[in-house]
Amino acid sequence: MRITEADILVIPGYRGSEPTHWQSRWEGRMSTARRVHQREWTKPVREDWVQAIAEAVNESVKPVVLVAHSLGVAAAVQAIPLFEKRVAGAFFVAPPDVANPLLRPRHLMTFGPYPRDPLPFPSVVVASRNDPFSTFEAAEEAAGAWGSLFIDAGESGHLNHESGHGPWPEGLLTFGKFISGLKLEEQRSGEA
Repeated sequence: MRITEADILVIPGYRGSEPTHWQSRWEGRMSTARRVHQREWTKPVREDWVQAIAEAVNESVKPVVLVAHSLGVAAAVQAIPLFEKRVAGAFFVAPPDVANPLLRPRHLMTFGPYPRDPLPFPSVVVASRNDPFSTFEAAEEAAGAWGSLFIDAGESGHLNHESGHGPWPEGLLTFGKFISGLKLEEQRSGEA
């Protein structure tokens, strides 16, 4: 699949993705990318975030590819039962450990725990060994439960602008390789 054949849904995490964040930069470079907007970025309500993602997926006309970061991953995974259209794939970066009682701010825990069923579409999880919002082991365990390809990003912090991942060209190359491996025919044959 090529990027132009998909609706790329950019799903930011807590506080959104500022203009220097890799998600914002990628969104600006991909003609078919659009951001899933949330009513409240700093006081996220799980039901609202999940509904916004489900609506964006269900309004799409092309096969959907999710590009989620941090709390956006948690919301996207929680939204899957509400999807009326098949998702072709998901690229998940820095999923937080929403079951960890030490997670701050504490209201982020309302997005957990993660479902542990295999995802109904191909996916990649990219995680760092020193992410302040999740242990490497928790991210690896979630990826295993979901059947996701797991990518070790080394000691990369939260994989955001603050950790030096503004444009994040390595991530874009990995995403390009992932999306090129998705089969457009599978998406079309799965539609009613």
